[in-house]
Amino acid sequence: MRVAVIGASGRMGKNLISAIKSAEGVSLGAAILKPGSSLIGADAGEIAGEGKLNVAAVASLQDCVNDFDVLIDFTTPELTLENAAFCAQHNKAIVVGTTGLNDDEKAKLTEASSASPVVFAPNMSVGVNLTLKLLATAAEILGDDYDVEIVEAHHKHKVDSPSGTALRMGEVVADALGRDLKECAVYGREGQIGPRTQKEIGFETIRAGDVVGEHSVWFATEGERIEIVHKASSRMTFAKGAVRAASWLEGKAAGMYDMQDVLNLK
Repeated sequence: MRVAVIGASGRMGKNLISAIKSAEGVSLGAAILKPGSSLIGADAGEIAGEGKLNVAAVASLQDCVNDFDVLIDFTTPELTLENAAFCAQHNKAIVVGTTGLNDDEKAKLTEASSASPVVFAPNMSVGVNLTLKLLATAAEILGDDYDVEIVEAHHKHKVDSPSGTALRMGEVVADALGRDLKECAVYGREGQIGPRTQKEIGFETIRAGDVVGEHSVWFATEGERIEIVHKASSRMTFAKGAVRAASWLEGKAAGMYDMQDVLNLK
């Protein structure tokens, strides 16, 4: 599979290029930068600190349309939708790790998946997706007797809150408990709020320093507390998961997939 990376000079883009270089069954086909970047034309491998890969960075997907089979996108909701539409039009697969998409934007992404295969997940980490499986099991066993709280921490530059991963964790727990997260979620608490209701799922957010990503889900009742925790110390864990998803897409039919599909956890 020839993989294209958009945002190739960014922190995530560089990690993706490194992950592609070290993975089997994939190769870097294209690297896309912002139009006007001074690095356009430079070797993508050298941009990522990996030495020459003989792939010159370009300014748009159109400039490399014949050079890749699957695009990996960790950009912004607006740009991701444009890229997904481009991939659908040109029969290219896409792996989307972008967070912060609202319901309408997710619907548009699903629409694009009717024409080409899409892997969409708020977190590409293998460990996080195993954690989601563990959360569903824990919620099913513990039931309504345990209060659920989700605490997440990220670096100070992250723009969306709560994180897409935290929201997905909440959705998984709510589904296992037969609840609608939109009705039971509580985002932060302040002032005289009264006692906690039995079925609410609480979210607490921390933004500080260079934290890559930490998530802790509490199941608490009288006399005990269970915590299921995932901590990421490097963006490379997300990059490796995304590259694994890109490789998995080879030969897949059009449709919407997630990392649970990629890892055969369903």
